[in-house]
This record gives sequence, structure tokens and C-alpha cells, in this order.
Amino acid sequence: MRPWAANLAVRAQLSGSKYPARVTRRYSSALAQTTSKKSTASESTISNDNDNASRSAAPSTSTRPSTSAPVDPYKYLAPELARLRKTLLHLLGSSHPSLTTIAEYYFLQPSKQIRPLLVLLFSRATNGLGADWDEKRWAAEQEGARGRTEELDSPLSRPDVLNDWNPNMPDQSRSFESTFELPPRRIVTAPPVYTRASITSPALASPQLLLPTQLRLAQIVEMIHVASLLHDDVLDDAALRRGAPSAPAVFGNKLSVLAGDFLLGRASTALSRLGSAEVVELIAGVIANLVEGEILQMQSAVTGGETGPLSDLGLSELGLGLELGKGKGRVREVGRETPMGREMWNVYLKKSYLKTASLIAKSARAAVILGGTREGEIWKEVAYAYGRNIGIAFQLVDDVLDYEAVDSQLGKPGGADLRLGLTTGPALFAWEEHAAMGPLIERKFEQEGDVELARDLVRRSSGVDRTRALARAHADKARDVLQLLPESDARRALEALTERVVKRTS
Repeated sequence: MRPWAANLAVRAQLSGSKYPARVTRRYSSALAQTTSKKSTASESTISNDNDNASRSAAPSTSTRPSTSAPVDPYKYLAPELARLRKTLLHLLGSSHPSLTTIAEYYFLQPSKQIRPLLVLLFSRATNGLGADWDEKRWAAEQEGARGRTEELDSPLSRPDVLNDWNPNMPDQSRSFESTFELPPRRIVTAPPVYTRASITSPALASPQLLLPTQLRLAQIVEMIHVASLLHDDVLDDAALRRGAPSAPAVFGNKLSVLAGDFLLGRASTALSRLGSAEVVELIAGVIANLVEGEILQMQSAVTGGETGPLSDLGLSELGLGLELGKGKGRVREVGRETPMGREMWNVYLKKSYLKTASLIAKSARAAVILGGTREGEIWKEVAYAYGRNIGIAFQLVDDVLDYEAVDSQLGKPGGADLRLGLTTGPALFAWEEHAAMGPLIERKFEQEGDVELARDLVRRSSGVDRTRALARAHADKARDVLQLLPESDARRALEALTERVVKRTS
């Protein structure tokens, strides 16, 4: 892999500079010489966007943000999101009715769906650019190539992989009413072989397309997210989720944990059918990141940070120009000093990535890979850089809302993080202005009145505004990297999403 490609995402997140001009010129020049490709894809296997059929595939060579009219990302993909949510329930059938009920519980409630939204937006914004796009599209149309909707939708509990009896699919599995008989021999036909007729220059597919594998990835990502919510609500002893009683409050902790495990199992099975080892590794890594983030959160709530030496990576190296972690720097209490420092900020931002941004960033990257992007091509690096920055911005705003929004907007009680002993951005910034915050943080807001006092100190500080400014910095960098993509409605929707994430109130 070329050095500039390997470091692309890091530059987007940690430096204040744009991509090197030579990179922009190289890809803008290559893309500007291309012509739009025509589409004859069947509507049964590929989602078409006829409104964009005549849009040029050539990207803008300017590095400035688009001045075209913004595109509402949710309205732009409203039919696809509604269809995904409806068909997703098909993937959750279990041999135990109670397990199916719990697994479906959060899916039947309102949701922002930002994770599947990003998967679909990046799919439309990059499909046609990757060197292997023609092969991916061929697999979406060719029977037996395992990329068609009908093949991806076959029951996840298949009898030929030794799944036990499932009453939701009586024709697909065997009961336990009699002794097991040897099933009839299956005749396996070899899948068709793709042959590359010609190598085409990169250009957006016209009309813009969504592959069945990308639509399925969007559902898988939401399944993993909901599984994490089920587990989080058990760990946090949460009573509410999205304005309704939480799953543990309704079904109990044990069944909620099992339902989360079941969703991860279903997601893993669906993931294996996408036909990309790289995508499997990415999403499997997300599941590991979610666990690592939860452990880090639990550890920091007990110790105030990671054990071992302080990280050498200071906030000054983030290049955000916000003077993070500076100011008073230390608080004196009963003859001892507690470092304000970089460790708590590093732990906080690392946890924000692991628990929130990892799933967003890696799923966006996976969507672009499923569209045919090869190693060394810039498109999947853009997706990861955007996803990582917008994911951290999303979490920072979430932490602001824990102080700012009323319970009815949040769908859960305000101040929940403080009651769990968690120190987030607004409190860390407030500590720089009010030394009284230090002892509260150190004892994890455990004493009576600590939560109320901490909320008051945050309100009397610039902690909320500075946290929003940090979220804005990440969102702006996410918007910057989009300028390497060709102009399209999908790109403008991604640009608009950066504003929505920062300005949201719930």
C-alpha cells in the first residue's frame, strides 16, 4: 500500500491541513477524463435513483465545500431506510418466540438510523469509482454469483449448515419428532465465473445504484448497534431507552443479554454472505472495539483513566487549536495533587471512538469496499476519515445533550453519565474553570448532591460551548475530506449531515 494512502485517515483526523494538493490533482485529473457509464440493472436486484440519471460523474476540482443546494440526507434515502427497517425483521426469526420478541423490541421504536444512513450515502457517493465495480455489479445481477437480493435473503438458519429446528421456517429445517434421516444428496453447481471485458476509468454509476450487499450491510450495522444498546442498558441499569421502558426493565437482564448475543450471531451470519473477507474483518473488529470501549469506560469510571503510564499523545497533537486539557491543569485536595491532564482527555476521546465512532467509520469504509474499491484507492480512506470524525462529533454532542436537553428530548433521564460516575467533555472543560469539579470527578460523583453540583458547575462554565466547538472541529474535518469525491446528491447529503450532527437537540 502506498504511504500517502495508509496515512490518509490519520491526516484527516489529527492535522489541520488539507490533503496534499498533488493527491487532489491526481484524482481530480483522472476522474475528469472519464465519461458516465450507462446502467441497465434490474430493479429487482439494484436500487436505482432515476432523479440522478443525467448527473455528470466528473468531480469538482475545487477543494472548497460545495455551494450547491444542500440535500436532506433522510429525505434523500427515506424509501430505502423504510424498506431496510421493514425487511430487517425477517433476519431476526428465532426458534424461541420470546427471543424474537426481545430482539425486535428496539427495532420497533423510532431511531435516528444514522449508521445505516451513512452506509447507503457512501455507497451512492462512490459506486462506480472502484476498479472492481463492474464485477460487483455483475454479481448483483448474475444468478449464482451470491450477490443478488434473493440469495442474500435466503433463511439465515439453513439446514445445510446444521442449524436446528426453527418453527418460523418449518419447510427449511427438520423437527425432532422422529429419528434423524440422511437428507437427500444435493447437487451443487459451480457458480458463474466473472470475466473482465475491459478496464474502465473511474466514474460514478449513472444512474446512482445501491447494491444488495450494501443494503444488507446497512441492516447488519443496525443489528450490531442495537445489540450494543441491549448490553449497555443492562450494564448501566437503564430504565428508559428512546423514551420507552428499556429492554431490561421489560424483559429482565438475562433475556436482554441473550437477545444482544443473538443479534450479534444473526449479524455475523448475514455478514458472512457478503463475500468480502476484508469487510468481515472490519465489522468483526467493530464488535471487539465495542467491548474494549465498554471496558475502558468501566475502568476510567473506577480509576479515572487507563492504568499504566500516561499516553505520549497529547491533545495539542490533535491540531484542533482549542487549547484542550490546558488551563489550571491540576487541582489540590488534602495535600495531594491530581493531574488534570492529557490522560483523562485521551481516555475520553479513545472511548468515544471505540464505543461510537468505530462502528460508523468502519461500516462506511466497508460499504465502499463492497462497491469495488481496491487496496490503494482513495475512496475507502475518505469514507473512514469521514466516519471517524463524524462519529466522534456525534458522541461529543450526545455528551452535551446529557447536560443541555430535557428528559423528553433525550428519551432518557438527563445527567445519566454523571450518575454512572462518567466524566465527559463538558465536565473536563468545566474543571479548567472551576477547581471544585476536581474532587467530584475523583470520587465519581458518588456523594449526595455531587451530580447536582457538577451540573451547576458545567452550566456556570464554558464546558458545553467548548465541547460543541470540539464537535464542530471534527465535523468540519469530515466535511473537508468529502471534496475528494465526485459531485453528487449523495455527497451533498453527507455534507448536510455534518451540520445536522452538530446542531441536533435530541
